[in-house]
Amino acid sequence: MLKSYFCGMFGELFIKGGIIGFMVSLPLGPIALLVIQRTVNKNRLSGLLSGFGAALSDTFYAIIAGFSLTYIIDFLKQHQVVFQVLGAIVMILLGLHIFYKNPVKEVRRYRRKGTNYVQDFFFSFLITFSNPLVIFIFLAVLTGSGVVLSVSEPYHSFFIILGIFTGACCWWIILTSVVSAFRHRFNLRLLWWFNKIAGAAIIVFVAVMIILIIIAKPTI
Repeated sequence: MLKSYFCGMFGELFIKGGIIGFMVSLPLGPIALLVIQRTVNKNRLSGLLSGFGAALSDTFYAIIAGFSLTYIIDFLKQHQVVFQVLGAIVMILLGLHIFYKNPVKEVRRYRRKGTNYVQDFFFSFLITFSNPLVIFIFLAVLTGSGVVLSVSEPYHSFFIILGIFTGACCWWIILTSVVSAFRHRFNLRLLWWFNKIAGAAIIVFVAVMIILIIIAKPTI
């Protein structure tokens, strides 16, 4: 009975964390476009590992937000503009890279040499990690859901964190599965257009975010 109680309690925490991780990863932003592009141009595993890299980065920020490391949060707030500028630059460069990438060369290179899955994973991790403002999203979500990470309850926190990572990974599994199912319909000409659209969409995403930040910024 005691065992079933603990399993039920930890299972509930895991599910709550899973829902949070899934919901935070759900919006189709620049990383999702990167995952889709790699799934289409390379294969599903490349896109999946790119998604897992983003999920790991999100989990790190969830840990920081959940444990309320105020000095880190204060540091991010004090240098918020710097992080926003750096993040925007990284995303714009990513969009330009995809926009100008020749899918024919990429497909040929993949067929000849295969793809570097480790590179796909860590590149996606670093791209996501370049936007530490994700921490404030987790702060809002964790606060709204009433989920709290506590050093005094390490097992509770572990299952919440594990749930967040698992939930994020589940979204990337679903997304790459759907994209992979229709991947065979993409010929080289469609791949060329897809790269243009994906690259342009990432740049538009960043431009809209910058405009919204400027509009939302209070005037002195």
